[in-house]
Amino acid sequence: MSMLTPPGMGGQYRIKGDKYPRMRRSRRRRIVLVSVASLAALGLLGWGTVQLVDVFSGDDGSKTVAAKAPDCKPGKPSASATPPKTPDPKTLPAPAKIKVNVLNATPRSGLAKTTADELKKRGFKIGEVGNATKEYDKKVKGAGLLLGPPSATEGALVVLGTQLSGAETKAVARDGDEVDLVIGTAFKKLSPKAEADKALAALTKPAPEATKNRC
Repeated sequence: MSMLTPPGMGGQYRIKGDKYPRMRRSRRRRIVLVSVASLAALGLLGWGTVQLVDVFSGDDGSKTVAAKAPDCKPGKPSASATPPKTPDPKTLPAPAKIKVNVLNATPRSGLAKTTADELKKRGFKIGEVGNATKEYDKKVKGAGLLLGPPSATEGALVVLGTQLSGAETKAVARDGDEVDLVIGTAFKKLSPKAEADKALAALTKPAPEATKNRC
């Protein structure tokens, strides 16, 4: 027996020359290693795919909601976007410079006289007092109708309108600067003086500047 022969192995595993017996690895162990390597490769491949999708889609994982920007596209302005035209306080005449004709278009007597007397107390100049012409007699359904030349629609008629809430305004072709207050069927009395004074004072205050839409 050779000295290189392991004890107990006998002559069957005798080592001859420079060759040594090689022990084969277990087949089951190789299968486990291959399976683990395959799973690791699949995991890396899946992770890489997710990263590529995030890069090209621009998703960084956050859920930040962007604030809605104002719509700055050009277009036709809505009716509510344009504020109504208001008279220039500098052009409004004082009641003492407004001559008012008070005309009764109702079947009730005495309304023209009492209304004219109240307007006089409030500082207005009084012209003709009597019944309305045939054109308006018993044809004014509201509280009253304010008549005047086109030049008075943004001046004298605006001031007179503070004295009678709900009155309609109409421009008529005429000479001079006199205006008419035609008393209608729904008329009860002039607006309370405190309310009329408050409305008159509001006309002299400049309108607040509309908020601009910033783009």
